[in-house]
Amino acid sequence: MDYNHIPRQSLGFFPTSLIELTRLSDKLGGPTIFMKRDDNTGLALGGNKTRKLEFIIGDALAQGADCVITAGAAQSNHCRQTAAAAASLGLDCHLVLGGEEPEQASGNLLLDKIFGSHIHWAGAHRKGEDIPKIVEQLKTQGKKPYVIPYGGSNELGALAFVEAFKELESQCQNINETFTHIVFASSSGGTQAGLMLGNRLSNSPCQIVGINIDKGETDKVPFDQYTVALANSTAALIAADHQFSESDLILNSDYVGGGYGVVGTLENEAIEMTAQTEGILLDPVYTGRAMGGLIDMIRTGKIKQTDRVLFWHTGGAPALFAYSNDLDIAKK
Repeated sequence: MDYNHIPRQSLGFFPTSLIELTRLSDKLGGPTIFMKRDDNTGLALGGNKTRKLEFIIGDALAQGADCVITAGAAQSNHCRQTAAAAASLGLDCHLVLGGEEPEQASGNLLLDKIFGSHIHWAGAHRKGEDIPKIVEQLKTQGKKPYVIPYGGSNELGALAFVEAFKELESQCQNINETFTHIVFASSSGGTQAGLMLGNRLSNSPCQIVGINIDKGETDKVPFDQYTVALANSTAALIAADHQFSESDLILNSDYVGGGYGVVGTLENEAIEMTAQTEGILLDPVYTGRAMGGLIDMIRTGKIKQTDRVLFWHTGGAPALFAYSNDLDIAKK
């Protein structure tokens, strides 16, 4: 599909590396496990949101925006990368963060402040419920705000992962590799919708397996319905003749545990095992939970020893410092 007409602003370093996790695979007794290192996209210590922001910020600049506004949890990786992207382009950045301001900033929040973002604390509203009010305030000040959706998950953000799938496909061809499963953290829908569409466009038989991170809903629409609808609207954006239904969505909600950002045994084991076998850091909210899900699916036989699995590392390591009280290794 041709989408070269869609504005794009270079922000990261691509392609990200594709590596085999031989020691982790040996530890688990198989299967073959690879990792796509989107934790190394380069922007503000990296993460998958950089891909989405290239298209979204490109659209903001094309529309003449002079400031951007987005929302997330206090330790949002998306907000951290948005703040960095805005700083690099001379745009004001407003972040609407859930919760209350802590006495001391750490992790992603510390980086948000270093990048000079304007932070608005929103209590229980961590998914942007307060954005319209702030947009109106900015407009009365003569600003031209551009709203970036929660998690960067709209058609432009999903399109970035259609492009990312093409990048992966090229890398696989170079090393003569194929995968039976792609496993990743799924929270706002854009990554999963884009990978679903990219997979379909390439006629790949690979299973796109999202590990659900959050119990919540998106704009009062169930998350599975939202993700399927986003895959369909992204296909329409690039005039791709593909339609998805909920039967096409693989969203594993077995590992949500206590909810978003609640770190338990699953996340602790995954973080320690990956660090101590491969020297790679996962984060406590997204990739720790997703890797924990992958490990459990291997142990329970849902993923077989003969399968070939790609784990898509979406980044987030700065949050480790903010969650140190929840990490068992910190207490040993």
